[in-house]
Amino acid sequence: MSTPPAHANRLAKEPSAYLKQHATNPVDWYPWGEEALARAREEDKPILLSIGYSACHWCHVMAHESFEDEATAAVMNRHFVNVKLDREERPDLDQLYQGVVQLMGRGGGWPLTVFLTPDLRPFFGGTYFPPAPRHGLPGFSSLLANVAQAWAEERQELVQQANAFQDGLAKFASWGLDATPGVLKPEEVVDAARSLAREVDPVHGGFGQRGPKFPNPMNVALLLRGYRRSGDPRLRAGALLTLEKMAKGGLFDHLGGGFHRYSVDERWLVPHFEKMLYDNAQLLHLYAEAFQLAPRPLWRTTVEETVAYVAREMTHEGGAFYAAQDADSEGEEGKYFVWRPEELAAALGADEARLLAAHFGVSEGGNFEHGTSVLEVAKDADALAKDLGLPVDAVLARLAAGKAKLLGVRSARVPPGRDDKVLAGWNGLMIRGLAFASRVFGRRDWAERATRAADFVLTKLRAGNGRLFRSWQAGAPRLDGVLEDYGDVCAGLVALYQATFAPRFLEAAEHLADTASELFWDEARRAYLAAPKGTGDLLVPTYALHDNAFPSGASSLTEAQVALAALTGRTRHLERAAAYLGKLHQPLVDSPMAYGHLWLAADAYLDGAPELTLVGQGQALDAMQRVVDSAYLPTVALHRQEAGTPVPPVAAEVLAERKVRADAAAYLCRNFACQPPVDSADALRALLVPLLPPGGTT
Repeated sequence: MSTPPAHANRLAKEPSAYLKQHATNPVDWYPWGEEALARAREEDKPILLSIGYSACHWCHVMAHESFEDEATAAVMNRHFVNVKLDREERPDLDQLYQGVVQLMGRGGGWPLTVFLTPDLRPFFGGTYFPPAPRHGLPGFSSLLANVAQAWAEERQELVQQANAFQDGLAKFASWGLDATPGVLKPEEVVDAARSLAREVDPVHGGFGQRGPKFPNPMNVALLLRGYRRSGDPRLRAGALLTLEKMAKGGLFDHLGGGFHRYSVDERWLVPHFEKMLYDNAQLLHLYAEAFQLAPRPLWRTTVEETVAYVAREMTHEGGAFYAAQDADSEGEEGKYFVWRPEELAAALGADEARLLAAHFGVSEGGNFEHGTSVLEVAKDADALAKDLGLPVDAVLARLAAGKAKLLGVRSARVPPGRDDKVLAGWNGLMIRGLAFASRVFGRRDWAERATRAADFVLTKLRAGNGRLFRSWQAGAPRLDGVLEDYGDVCAGLVALYQATFAPRFLEAAEHLADTASELFWDEARRAYLAAPKGTGDLLVPTYALHDNAFPSGASSLTEAQVALAALTGRTRHLERAAAYLGKLHQPLVDSPMAYGHLWLAADAYLDGAPELTLVGQGQALDAMQRVVDSAYLPTVALHRQEAGTPVPPVAAEVLAERKVRADAAAYLCRNFACQPPVDSADALRALLVPLLPPGGTT
């Protein structure tokens, strides 16, 4: 029989991988819930709320330094009710309490450490605290002692501070909603993109010229949208430079595929090594768009290797996608991913090791910790071929063979941990990315992967009343879905419909959009709540507003509503999108970096919610489809109807007059008004010119 751990707290019974990481801490942890909150009220103790996620490196550091320390745990247990929260399970609570440290004038982040009164009002907070004073931060043990003493001896001052925080959080959670509604104009899309372009690093791409650098896929996508409307070459150049540098840098996993979370430097070399599903979902979509606009082998390879990574390492046997992979393995960040020259030689032999070392920049001194190297494309195949006097194809073949061998060797290492929870919203983002990429690259198998994930979400993560759950783990769904779940799944289903034309996905998308409006729309504020109305454990109502590492649920829902209006002809979807975009007009204009995905929805709305229906059969219809899928048409929603295929009931009225014919025809509609149909691929190209970038795709 195995020996039980010295400590086993309540978190051992939780399915969350993040909470389980702390299940053997000597800290008397509670999960967030009524048991913990009731104890705090009964014993009149402050709550120490610690928020993080399973792949968070600094969460691991603070756990090792403080939460595993017996003396520190004793102080925590004596003076506080200690609560652990997985921010991926309750993003609404995380959003609310991140506001504490931001109101204190500090940047947010994880681990988040917040002290609350028993009635959930925060009175102090921060992120990572070291065990002893360091870099201007107080030591965690001394901080605990000071807070405990203040609670015992200076309660009135803490209560006053809590009152001030509550007032501040109420304003912070609805920031921007007091602005006067306005009317968006097409030229403002270009203005927003140009505002972002001024922040692009002209050497390394990305926003800002210092590290850390985050991918910001929706803001890069906005640069492309601005280029589509204006032809401004600076917008196109800034976006494509960023995509090239990210794909060639250490941010991308050149052996296993997929992107790490962000880079700590300005040139995308050294990442924080965790991999998040939402990053890879958005970047998959973005690189597919780039391929439409400016076809390059690098974009195709990046997409293919990202899809392969997700299929190999991030897919549940039922078809859904896991949430994240850790940064650490064997207690070290990045250990799984980095290499030394002698390791290359052992895996490949001397000649091939030299080639791969030159290609990936692996050196004796290394570019990372302990003399190891993060792989980047230091010298591409063209340069290597020139150096060696070989054909490029021969070098590419040798590189591919070497990469495969190195991946095999790496796979035998102790891998980083994987968070195996299935989040509805993040699956929606990956469904959206896979479905779109399947069209761009003609990969029906990718659409099939997206279909399996969608069917998983719609069966395992949807209740009998049609509402979504947030998470599925350990064989069961749990937690009410938040707005990002509804918005992201809805957007994913709309994209999947346009890849498969299966009516059930369009039907499900419309139902989710209507349900989201019922659950989250605040008519008085003309905005969306982050959690369902009536959620009882939120101190103040929290609104889904800003786009951060992934879209706000309000932004992805608005994107889906515009497409649903186009595909169904039902004006209620466009009216709701218009109401929200009008309400957020001034914040959109003032702070485009904070609303990148909402700008993408606005772009489609300003184009008149364009919809294209292809009807017919045979090669003529396929030729028209290739025209659409290869062109950069990010605002156009697509129907395809062939003889014998079912018509989605929600689109029956729209499609009623577009009869299937022996050859093929295309109908383009904007603002619910259609132009005369065209009957050839060439005529379709001409018809689409007003919606394309100047000069089409190049």
